[in-house]
Amino acid sequence: MHELSLASAVIDTAVRHADGRRVTAVHLRVGHLRQVVPASLLFYFEHVARGTPCEEARLTFDEVPARMRCEGCDHGWVLDDVQFRCPACGSAAVEVVAGEEFEVDWISVEQLEESCTA
Repeated sequence: MHELSLASAVIDTAVRHADGRRVTAVHLRVGHLRQVVPASLLFYFEHVARGTPCEEARLTFDEVPARMRCEGCDHGWVLDDVQFRCPACGSAAVEVVAGEEFEVDWISVEQLEESCTA
């Protein structure tokens, strides 16, 4: 159910950056290690967006693969399973290089019509 709090944070961020304009689309970068359930995130996004400038906005996202790096031999790899050991040397001294992201990549907003000054 953490998707509810994630959806709320996304809405807050989009509304803050929309500067009073209606948001038509929000695009996220979501790391594989965040364990976000896409259907739940979409459901909660639509629910939380009601009555905000994000109502009826389209939510899309790219999944960022989990990438690791061994601190011992400097080998890098994409994490395909739950094995957090270096496949080159077997060391457990590894760090996550990518895959923990959860960020608003971009938003699309309606342009405000300019007033006629003539």
